[in-house]
Amino acid sequence: MQKIHAAITAVGGYVPEYRLTNAELETMMDTTDDWITSRTGIKERRILKGEGRGSSDIAVEAVKVLLAKRGIDATEIEMVICATTTPDMQFPATANVICDKVGMTNAWGYDLNAACSGFIFALTVGAQFIETGRHKKVIVVGVDKMSSIMNYEDRTTSIIFGDGGGAVLLEPNTDGYGLIDSILKTDGAGRAHLHQKAGGSVKPASIETVMAREHFVYQEGQTVFKFAVKNMADVAAEIMERNGLTAENVAWLVPHQANLRIISATADRMKLPTEKVMVNIERFGNTTNGTLPLCLWEWESKLRKGDNIVLAAFGGGFTWGSTYIRWAYDGQ
Repeated sequence: MQKIHAAITAVGGYVPEYRLTNAELETMMDTTDDWITSRTGIKERRILKGEGRGSSDIAVEAVKVLLAKRGIDATEIEMVICATTTPDMQFPATANVICDKVGMTNAWGYDLNAACSGFIFALTVGAQFIETGRHKKVIVVGVDKMSSIMNYEDRTTSIIFGDGGGAVLLEPNTDGYGLIDSILKTDGAGRAHLHQKAGGSVKPASIETVMAREHFVYQEGQTVFKFAVKNMADVAAEIMERNGLTAENVAWLVPHQANLRIISATADRMKLPTEKVMVNIERFGNTTNGTLPLCLWEWESKLRKGDNIVLAAFGGGFTWGSTYIRWAYDGQ
C-alpha cells in the first residue's frame, strides 16, 4: 500500500488595506524609522480597520482565494483548523465562524493556539487527518489581528506586529509530495517572558486589569530574542540533518517573520543564501500565525513541483518548530 502524504494543493492570503508606517508611529510614540528598521527590518504593517471586524474576516478572504484557485466549492471542505492567538471571541472557535461565513457547511474544526508557531503545529495536526485517510480536504488557517492586543504607547512591542493571514488546502498524495517531517517543541517556562497578563481564567477581565493595560502583549525583548535566535535556527538545522537535506537541495526557507536578525541567523545556520529565503517582514511586520502562509501565498508563483521547502517558527509559550515539505505543484 502506497504511503499517503498530506500535500498542499492551494494557498490563499489576505492583508488589510491600511498601512501603518514607521513614519506614522513616530507621531504616536517616542521612536524613529531608523530605530525600528535597524532593530526589526520592518517599514510598515497592515491594520484591520472597522468596528466589529476580527481575525475571521481576514481568514475568510484568504479561504475564498484558496477555493477559487483550486476550483472547488466550500461544501467540499471537511475540516478547518484555525491557528490564531487573537480569536474573534473566547468561544465559539474562530474556525467555526470562518466555516459559517464562507459556507463550509460540511466541515468541522477548531482553533489551535501555539502563538507564532501555531501554523506549523496546525499544519502537522491537519496532515494527520489526511495521512490516516479520515479526510480528503482539510484547510489550515493561520491568522491574527494583532492590533487588537497592542499597546500603541509601548514601542517595544507595537512596532513589531501587524494584521494578516493565510490558508492552505491539504489533500492526499501518494507520489511522495507533501508534508514529510515535523519537529515541534515547547517550553512552558518561557511564558514568563512573553504573554498576555489578563483575560484568561487565572486573571479574568476587570476594571482593574483594563486600567493596568494588562490585556496587551507583554514581552521581554532581549530574552525572547536570544531564545528565538538559537532555537529557531537549531530546529531548522535539525530537520535538515534528519532528512538528508543540504543548502544545495533546499529550494526555500520559509521563516517566521518576527525579526530580520532572527531570520538571518536561521538562514546562516542552514547555510542558505538570501535568495532562497522568503522575507516580507518589511511590508507586513509580524502577523504571528499569519506569517508563514502569507509567505507561501506571495511566493507561490515561484514554487515548483518537487521543491524541498523548510518552514521554521518560534513563538510565545515558548513554542518552536520546523516542517519539511516536498512541494506538490508548479505555482501559477
